[in-house]
Parts: sequence; structure tokens; C-alpha cells
Amino acid sequence: MAKGKTKAKSKAAGGWQGQVLVVDLTKGEAKAEPLNMEWAQQYLGERGLATKYLYEMMNPRADAMSPENVLIFATGPLTGTMASTSGRYAVVTKGPLTGAIACSNSGGKFGAELKFAGYDLLIVKGRAKKPVYLHIIDDKVEILPADGLWGKTVWQTEELIKAKHQNPLLKIASIGKAGEKGVLYACVVNDLHRAAGRSGVGAVMGSKNLKAVACHGSKGVTVKDPKRFMKVVGDAKQKLAESTGRKELTEYGTNAMIDVMQQFGGLPTRNFREVQFEGVEHINAQAMKTPNAHGHTNLVANKACFGCTIACGRIAHIDKQHFSIVNRKEYWLASGGLEYETAYAFGPVVGVDDIDALTFAGYMMNEHGMDPISFGVTLAAAMELYDIGAITKKDTDGIELKFGNAEALTVMAEKTGKGEGFGKILGLGSKRMCEKYGHPELFMGVKGQEFAGYDSRALQGMGLGYATSNRGACHLKHDVFAEDMEDQTGSGKAVPVKKSQDKVAAIDSTGLCLFVTAAWGVPDFAAQVDAACEGSWDEKRLYETGERVWNLERMFNLKAGLTAKDDTLPKRLLETPAPSGTAKGKVSELGKMLPEYYKARGWTTDGKPTNQTIARLGL
Repeated sequence: MAKGKTKAKSKAAGGWQGQVLVVDLTKGEAKAEPLNMEWAQQYLGERGLATKYLYEMMNPRADAMSPENVLIFATGPLTGTMASTSGRYAVVTKGPLTGAIACSNSGGKFGAELKFAGYDLLIVKGRAKKPVYLHIIDDKVEILPADGLWGKTVWQTEELIKAKHQNPLLKIASIGKAGEKGVLYACVVNDLHRAAGRSGVGAVMGSKNLKAVACHGSKGVTVKDPKRFMKVVGDAKQKLAESTGRKELTEYGTNAMIDVMQQFGGLPTRNFREVQFEGVEHINAQAMKTPNAHGHTNLVANKACFGCTIACGRIAHIDKQHFSIVNRKEYWLASGGLEYETAYAFGPVVGVDDIDALTFAGYMMNEHGMDPISFGVTLAAAMELYDIGAITKKDTDGIELKFGNAEALTVMAEKTGKGEGFGKILGLGSKRMCEKYGHPELFMGVKGQEFAGYDSRALQGMGLGYATSNRGACHLKHDVFAEDMEDQTGSGKAVPVKKSQDKVAAIDSTGLCLFVTAAWGVPDFAAQVDAACEGSWDEKRLYETGERVWNLERMFNLKAGLTAKDDTLPKRLLETPAPSGTAKGKVSELGKMLPEYYKARGWTTDGKPTNQTIARLGL
């Protein structure tokens, strides 16, 4: 056990707390250090600033699961302020699923609480000899034994820590059994059902023998110009309140997208063999609100993260008569409900249309701490392996892994979370699993990370964004949905993808949520950052900051051993035409778009930033 008080060594400066908490688990030490304000001016915060610290602190070639990896919890300068959606934080590290840089963003309340404790970043180094957790109350930081917590679920861990410290105000980010057992897409869950979800950041946390971070802070967040900040934030909130996009997110949540993709023909179904799913009406946003034959309604309420004026989150419960919980009263509760990506990953891509089975699988993701996208697509690949006879019931613990088998979905979600039986194989992710059984072509993803719910044959810009994403296949690191819906060719997509990647990198560095782009443009973010932070921040500077972040992530990946060969898509998307929908007969035009993208980025033909680009961005 290590206890101590950290001492603030620099003053807060307009949005930033000016302090970084560095925890060395190998030495059992925790100390506060001044925030590098020069880096803050270059990279802003959260995703950008954490990337800079990671790049400078570790060898990108180091094994992601080794003590040499560094795990960073990062807030942004607007985290914890009165700006709308100011509860965001990111976990940045080298990801074990991809071998690339991992940046997983989360909402809830933990990020704001870490900021209130006085820290812009929490940097975790080394590995504890035995399981521990961090207890942070402002300047008082303790590294405490986690003997009674190791082996517990996320839900149990939160309850036990709050009870031990007799502090219901603690906000907790923890790992479940998946993180402990090294599931390569384990996530960090905070506030019971919000998660830094992708790339295996929870597995890295587990490799460090760190079970949880429990935090409570009493410090405020200062801004440069309080009067102007209140004005620009108020204007932005009003704009958001009046937005049609915001109203739809509040009313239906993200799962409204499943009908859009179904109609468009971009909904990946049965491991991307198809692009439309006949069972959508049983699992869409309307189905969540419609009573079943027993009079049970899946949706209980919607929920907002800290400071959020959207409330897109869903709270749901499972019909007590459903096979998954009929004899398991511990799941007769309300918890995190279906978002679009969970509905896609437990529905169309595995062929299941049982909304309660989908909800149960979601519970398993939250309770044990796993990324639902990677789990669902990995299970879909396993179902295709089963379908072609590459694996049998001998391999799958006697379970028929047929597309559409709801019981297989629920059983395998729990087995994977607990690291039992065939769940251990599913925990490898679909790339390693497909290679193990001799069919690497069935992996649907990029750089080892599975696709989200958008087919690249229907959405060409999305395909380019997937291929070039620094953290592996990701739908949230760029934003060209409008362009893709209007034009289904690859023509002219390179520049919009590049520009949107820069925009999103900047937004991810502010501490605000990407969903406010339903109403806001980059000038709305710039106005709030400029009123809060030292220095002059306008639209041009935010775009340049985002471009700097993107290029530094790329440089990390190149040092880690990734190359332009990793900027690709599966043969299924490049060679097999979409079988239906508006893109029927089309394949991804990645080969046409990628050279144009490299040129727009100021990179060489083999995907490396040129010396001129490095110099221009001050890298």
C-alpha cells in the first residue's frame, strides 16, 4: 500500500488544471507534476495531449501488455466546465488488439471528477506486483490493495469500493474479468455502463494489475474569460436545443441509425455477407419502445452524461420471462440499453433479432468490461467458420454457432467475459481467431480491429476512413456521412475524409462529445475553447491542431511497425459486390482513394509524413 499527498506545482491556467498525476505502479509511487503548457498549446488536451505524452514517454515497439506500456487517462480543457457534454475523457495507450495507438473515448461522470480532483492527465506506468486500485481525493492519492476486488465484475467493484470508503460520491473507472484475463478488446468501464470501449485499453489496465481508479474532487475549473465563456456556451446550448439532430438523439438514441442503414443498404449482416437484415423491425429504436406479447417494454428511460443536454443514452431492462434471465434474478434490473453499435453487433452481423438477447449481451459487455463491436464481429466470424465447417460443436463447447442463434449470442457473451471455454478463443479478436482456424479472409476489420456498423461498399468515404484510422477500423475518427449518403462513388472523398479526421481529432481534444456536431460546426467549438483557454483559438488553429494530432498518431504507428500495407480493407469489401441495397453491384474503391488521400495529407506514396509536413506542424 502506498499513501501520500501530491502537491500542486503549477497554477491552473484557463481550462487546464496545470497538473498531471503520474503513478508508477512498479515503484508504488504517485506524484503530481506540472502540465507541459507548451504541449498543451500545441495539442490542446485529452486525445491530442495524451498522444504527445505517450509518444514521448514510451518506445512504440514495446509490447502493449508489458510494464513498458503507458496508460493515460486524459481530460480536455473543457471537461468539467459548463459547456454542453463536458464529461468526456479518453484512455490512450498502445493497444494490444492492434499493436497501434489506442484512443478510447468515454462519457459518464468520471472524466469530470478526475478534472475536479485537479488533474488534466493521470499517467500510469509499470506494473504492480499484486492487484491494486487508485483512490484519489484531490491531492491525496493512495495505491491500495485490490485483493477483495480482483475477480469481481465492474458492477461489483463499484459497489465494493464505495462501501469500503463510505463515499457514494466516488466516480469509478474499472475493469471486469475480461480485462483481468487479457481479452484483447477489454474496455475500461465507468459509471457502470459508460466505457472507453475500443482497442483493448482494459486489457492494458489489467496487465498492470490495476483494477480500478476511484476519484472524487472538490476543485473547480477556471476559464480565461468567464463572462464571455458563459455567453458563447449559452449560445451553443441554445443552438443545440433547437437542432433537429439533437432532438432525434434525445428521442430515439443512436439506434435510430439502424433503420437508416437498412434502407440505404449499408447494414453489415452475417459477417458482411449481406448488407440488409430482415429482422431490423424487432430490434430498432421503435422496438425498444413497443410492448411485447407479455406487455414488457424494453426501454425504461434515456440518460445523460455529465453536463450533457442531449441525453442519448438508453436505460433498459429484460423481460423476466426471457430465457436469458428467467432463473437469474440478479439481472432483473435496469441498466445500459442498446445503442446503434451494440444493436448492430449483437443483431444483424450475427443474424439475431431477439431484442432481449441483445440487451443481455449488452449487460455482459458492461458487467465484464468488453467492447461490444469487437465481440459481435468476432462472434460473427466464428459463426461463419462454423457455417463452412472450419469449426464444430467440439470446438464451441457444444453450442451451435449458427447465424441467428440467440442462445449462442448470450452464452458466448458471458463465456468470453469470464474467459471460459470457447470464450477464450473469442477473446483473441476475430483476426487472430480466423488465422488460428486457417481462414484469415473472414476477419472483417482493419489493423486487427473489427468494423463498426457501416459497410464500405455503400459508404465509400467510410471505407477510406476505416482503412486509414490510426486506431484500426473506427467510425468515430472521421465524419463524412453526408457526403457518403449523397454520392456513393469514391470520387472526391479523399480531401473530405482528411479534413474530417482533423476536425474530429480536434474535437476529441477539447473534452466535449462528438455528438454535438448534430448542431455545431468547428467555429462553435473554437469560440468556447478561445473563451476558456489561454492563447488565441480560432477555426483555423483547431483544424491545424487536429492535423498535428493525426500526424503524431501516425508517426507513433510507423515507429510501432505499421506500414502503408495496413491501410487496407478485407477482400470481401474490395472484390465481392454488395448483394443488395443502393450500392448493389459495387465494391469499395479504396485503391482509387488511398493515393489521393496520401497526397492530401502531405505524405509520401508509402504513407509517411514528409519532412515538409513534419516541419509545418512543428512535430
